[in-house]
Amino acid sequence: MTIKLSNATLADIGGSVATPGYDRSKLTAGILHFGVGNFHRAHQAIYLDDLFNLGKDLDFAIIGAGVMDFDHAMREKLAAQDFLTTVVDQSASRSEARVTGSMVGYLPPQNVEAIVEKMCDPAIRIVSLTVTEGGYFINPATGEFDPTYPAIAQDGANPDAPKTVFGLIIAGLKARRDKGVQPFTVMSCDNLPHNGKVARSAVVGLARLSDSAFADWIDANVAFPNAMVDRITPATSDRERRIVAEEFDIEDAMPVFCEDFKQWVLEDNFPAGRPALEEVGVQFVPDVTPYENMKIRILNGGHAVIAYPGGLMDIEFAHEAMENTLIRAFLDKVENEEIIPIVPPVPDTDLQDYYALIARRFANPKIGDTIRRLCLDGSNRQPKFIIPSIADNLKQGRDITGLALESALWCRYCYGVTDSGATIEPNDPSWDRLQQQAQKAKDNPAAWLEMRDIYGTTADAPAFVEQFTAWLNRLWADGAEKTLQHYLAGDR
Repeated sequence: MTIKLSNATLADIGGSVATPGYDRSKLTAGILHFGVGNFHRAHQAIYLDDLFNLGKDLDFAIIGAGVMDFDHAMREKLAAQDFLTTVVDQSASRSEARVTGSMVGYLPPQNVEAIVEKMCDPAIRIVSLTVTEGGYFINPATGEFDPTYPAIAQDGANPDAPKTVFGLIIAGLKARRDKGVQPFTVMSCDNLPHNGKVARSAVVGLARLSDSAFADWIDANVAFPNAMVDRITPATSDRERRIVAEEFDIEDAMPVFCEDFKQWVLEDNFPAGRPALEEVGVQFVPDVTPYENMKIRILNGGHAVIAYPGGLMDIEFAHEAMENTLIRAFLDKVENEEIIPIVPPVPDTDLQDYYALIARRFANPKIGDTIRRLCLDGSNRQPKFIIPSIADNLKQGRDITGLALESALWCRYCYGVTDSGATIEPNDPSWDRLQQQAQKAKDNPAAWLEMRDIYGTTADAPAFVEQFTAWLNRLWADGAEKTLQHYLAGDR
């Protein structure tokens, strides 16, 4: 018999499932978080749960906030179980569940007055966010904040009625300044290079559209620490809910499954105060850049390398792609020849050991991470995870054969049909545009590289254009499987 998750039933949950070892009634909110998705609840919320289990910093609990339509349903489901979450860590050999209690509330999504009022509370010392790589309104080619996005232009023209996360943050900071309350720290937990810098650009850039003086004040007075975050966390489906019910006897509408690895490297820049996260494994460093370069190039770039051939070959899960000898060999060759050699040194880290760890994580069969999820949002991910490696190799006169093939595989995937003829459903915010360009590129590969907002000046490099063109033509002639065979045989 399953137990419906709630505060009242925590004591009834079986002994194999860890539950909060602290009194949740003593928690008070110190962090307001935008984007209460799976990654947040498997990462930041876990670290805080660990800290609270030590009996420390109980005034840094999380209160959620959101601006998307789907946030309403998420809030209702979490509220019905007192904002508790079952998190299942999975290695290749075991599954271990715990119930986390570090979240104490969730403000009504899109309720500007309630969200701004809470941000004005001096007890809120950190506003954190996981709004995905595509949620920062960045021009992909330049990496800079782009004020021409319609949502940003609307908030810039209507600063008192914000609809974006960044508009709400600006309203909260303005309310605190007007009341003489120290500004909170804005902490991005998204998977972006220099995510703190990117968040600062978005907040300051948006503020500048309506109040240049206040934008200057934000730039001078608000901290935006950079961070590197890492944990593979697939989406939740009925499969995960069923496993939680059958294996752990818990009825949870919003469980989270994740690997048994997690990492958080964070710059220590929190003028308003922070929880003692170093006591539960967070690395505080003066400069997070080496760690984020390593992770984004090797892990996220590696995900892209296995994703698109896997998608074209009708492979469902990441671990199944790793079991495919061609895809695994493709990953090893691209990583060892074109990605790892251009990653700058990382303190106390052997990059080959790090890659070996990444490969083991990709191959974990328990995670159920889908190839479709890894293929998602390439228009935002490729300019961050793949194209910088291409550009750096070109600058150094190094080979880009495998990365050019990866880019051709992405283009071929966006055509919308696998090699077997199965339809690929839309899988990118810009799917219509990508599909249109991919269809043109079937007969004219240069059409794909016309997307300068994605490729930037890399599209002008003859070596890249030549390799991309040759690989895309071969993909159409031979399919992904035979093309990988050609690449691995050195037939270029």
